[in-house]
Amino acid sequence: MKNLNLQSDIVGNFRTTDTQKKALQRLGIKTVRDLLYYFPTRYSHMSEVTTIEMATPGELVTVYGIISNPKTGKTYTTKVPTASATLTDINGDTIKITWFNQAFIAKKIQNGESVKLTGKITESKGMRTMVNPEFEQVPNMPIDIHDSLFKNHDTEVVAFGYPIYRESRGISSKWMYHTIIKIMSSGMLEHLEDPLPEYLLKKYSLPSLQTALVWIHAPKKQRDADAAKKRFAFEEIFFIQLRNQQRRARHRKVHAYDLAVDENKTQRFMDSFPFTPTDAQASAIESIIADMTSDIPMTRLLEGDVGSGKTFVAAVAAHAAIQNRPKKKTGGSYDFGRMQVAYMAPTEVLATQLFENFVEYFENTGIQIGLMTGGGCRKYPSKVPGESWTTISKNQLLKWVKNGEVPIVIGTHALIQKKVEFQDLALVIIDEQHRFGTKQRMKLSSKDNRLPHYLSMTATPIPRTLALTIYGDLDLSIVDQMPSGRKQVITEIVPPKPEARDKVYVDMRERLAEGRQCYVICPRIAEPDPEKENALQLKSVTAEAKRLQTTEFKDYRVDIMHSKMKKAEKEAVMNRFYAHEIDVLVSTSVVEVGVNVPNATSIIIEGAERFGLAQLHQLRGRVIRSNHQAYCYLFADAKSEKTIDRLNAIVEAKNGFELAEIDLSLRGAGDLAGQKQWGMSDLAMEAIKNIKMVEYARDEAKNIIEHDEALESYPELKQIIDQDIYHIHFE
Repeated sequence: MKNLNLQSDIVGNFRTTDTQKKALQRLGIKTVRDLLYYFPTRYSHMSEVTTIEMATPGELVTVYGIISNPKTGKTYTTKVPTASATLTDINGDTIKITWFNQAFIAKKIQNGESVKLTGKITESKGMRTMVNPEFEQVPNMPIDIHDSLFKNHDTEVVAFGYPIYRESRGISSKWMYHTIIKIMSSGMLEHLEDPLPEYLLKKYSLPSLQTALVWIHAPKKQRDADAAKKRFAFEEIFFIQLRNQQRRARHRKVHAYDLAVDENKTQRFMDSFPFTPTDAQASAIESIIADMTSDIPMTRLLEGDVGSGKTFVAAVAAHAAIQNRPKKKTGGSYDFGRMQVAYMAPTEVLATQLFENFVEYFENTGIQIGLMTGGGCRKYPSKVPGESWTTISKNQLLKWVKNGEVPIVIGTHALIQKKVEFQDLALVIIDEQHRFGTKQRMKLSSKDNRLPHYLSMTATPIPRTLALTIYGDLDLSIVDQMPSGRKQVITEIVPPKPEARDKVYVDMRERLAEGRQCYVICPRIAEPDPEKENALQLKSVTAEAKRLQTTEFKDYRVDIMHSKMKKAEKEAVMNRFYAHEIDVLVSTSVVEVGVNVPNATSIIIEGAERFGLAQLHQLRGRVIRSNHQAYCYLFADAKSEKTIDRLNAIVEAKNGFELAEIDLSLRGAGDLAGQKQWGMSDLAMEAIKNIKMVEYARDEAKNIIEHDEALESYPELKQIIDQDIYHIHFE
């Protein structure tokens, strides 16, 4: 363990079993740095050490004592395995301890052994018990609870509470803690270079890297742990902002197509639609056209609720781009054809729907439009009399795209294949694909080293602070108004009472009789293994579809869709649902994004309490696609106050942006899904509730890049950026 540094392998320097090696791999912990930056989710608060007599029921406390009569058992009715024992403290008072689903504990602790238990004491009929406490075997019973109970005698690290780390099968929180203590005791922290400049530490009162690592893993008091969290949250957000600002600065140096847009032509095109644009749509269009008439490549994110009219904005942007004709390589006069637009969608179904929408939008304009997906290619207008569009070969469409004959091409990821070449690609539009990264964008750049303008669109409203952090290299336009005539969806929380649910089915049958369609969303695909006694009893797609087909919707066509189906199978089901060959689609949340069936006006979400607010909002958005009244039924078994607050929020929130802010405020540090969803740690996700911190980090990053884009004066910053330690990934 000599000469440890941040890049040292954990496995090579610490004794680990094969099971522990696999667990570390699952957790993404390979190096010393990975482990040091694997922060505790919480602390076991030993400052609340007490005796059984003095403990306040319902509060988290730590009690020291002697264990007696440890044994295993099962609950009387549900047969859940248990471990139980009696604890006697220093005053001779006793308390019964029970661990549910942890029978192995009874075999780990011995009669007469000294232990420390942390948990909540409950009192019923004058009897005190402690259920599922955290436990630790200790060598000796403390004589005085006010003595230094918090000292780890092996390392002399004093803490107000042991850190609790997220575990994986085969590796425990305790193993991580003791390994981190060994790392810190090795003296390597003294040689660490702090990546944050000294002036930032002083300006924002942040502890140094060495101090912060000690404070976050072994804090003496809560204030120290909070200071360390603040430092690491600022560090992460700052480096994300630094990379964004550097990327933005480099991007702005690349030449784009400075397009000329005839306002009269654009206005006539907008007037051809049977509605008046909302103020939010008009504002977004104005910003987009201003960007496209500059020679700096546009990088704009258009964020708007489902049904807010983002496709209309995209159509106007496309029309503005293709007004321009490409210049000859020499001479500067205008050549044959038009500038081109590539419009990418996440699924074949959505790409096909967008193609059909654009055919309607550009009718009688003479503009040719192509569709390119894995399932085939189309071109509008058709040369066949009586047909709107015609099916063509992929090779033929590729040829027309390459020579500039087809100015608008709509498709899936097929558009970024090597075979696809554009003559003069001026605008790229990405629908529901904020995952579409810089490298893919560069693939669509033209051969003369010009970058197309780039418009990304999403129907996933996110809090402003999160948008400022993860989309720091994009300009933001928000469409926060719904088109006139669009009715707000009626959302209802339905309790698990047969009469309440029966009423919903009656209402849905009435709408089906009127010719409408509906979704039923279930949390799981198939029924759980009956041998697994602790499996969650949640509605499954397969079983619920069978039940609905034979009971509630026996006169209608019921089908299923879920994530384990092949892509082609899912596309086929969605095409049939879109064509109204299916009345009731029972599905997992795979329908969350990229599904547009205007005739579907009702949705049931089973186990609604198990979905996040943003996901519930996206699912609800599937039925806000027309001017028919839409209904969303949340079938929920909500018991906790927190869950009820979350579900009430989706009922009451006026739009997705309001809901996103509520969602962020209601979530705790442990359930923000940072790493999984955005590539940010939960610590940083918690910190983005603080708009000031995000703005400070962004301003500091912007100031550094404006004066030193290559970070030549900041070698520590450059090293972190080059190693790509802090990066946003969209998976």
